[in-house]
Amino acid sequence: MHGDADLATPARLMGEPARAAMLVALLDGRELPASDLATIAGVKPSTASAHLAQLVDGGLVTDRRFGRHRYFTLAGPEVANAVEALQLLAPRHEVTSYAQSATAARLAEARSCYDHLAGRVSLQLADALVAEGSLAPLAAGEPGRILDTSGDLARRFDLEAARSADAATRRPAVRGCLDWTERRPHIAGRLGAQLLGALLAEGWIARVPGERSLRISDAGRAAFAALA
Repeated sequence: MHGDADLATPARLMGEPARAAMLVALLDGRELPASDLATIAGVKPSTASAHLAQLVDGGLVTDRRFGRHRYFTLAGPEVANAVEALQLLAPRHEVTSYAQSATAARLAEARSCYDHLAGRVSLQLADALVAEGSLAPLAAGEPGRILDTSGDLARRFDLEAARSADAATRRPAVRGCLDWTERRPHIAGRLGAQLLGALLAEGWIARVPGERSLRISDAGRAAFAALA
């Protein structure tokens, strides 16, 4: 039997600015070396190592060693969910340059949230699948339901595969993940990961080196516009 959750423990780990910056940098599911995370957080390598050790010990980050280097990644989707949700509550950093403004605009439009798509285009896709009758309306933090797999979008993105795989894993086929820029849930779970992979494979979107944002191709813009 367990009592109430000890929120102070993960909150303390996330509440230090350098550690918070590292967690946000890892939100796109990448594995990054300690040197990159030190640069992102604006701290010395020795300081970054100390912060990363705390994140690993606290269960928020895992690490793997490749030769002399250690690479770090979020411990799982539940950590990404918690960081993404906190961004909804957190005050926004002041934008003071064109570069920052451009980055913020790209993140709001399309970005990866751990292993699935987030931003305005993710909500366009979710809304289209709901309108088609393929998905039930999403609720933030709750498992969703695949209602029908016979629609055009459902067949194009193979919702049947996500539904069939649900029986073999504890991860829900669909889950609503609260989008901090749009304040509505986008598609997470197995289907969310499957959709991101399909959109990358079809060339609708592409990863931007060193960023969480995703670049939308001309073909992708036309396809997303057709969903509206």
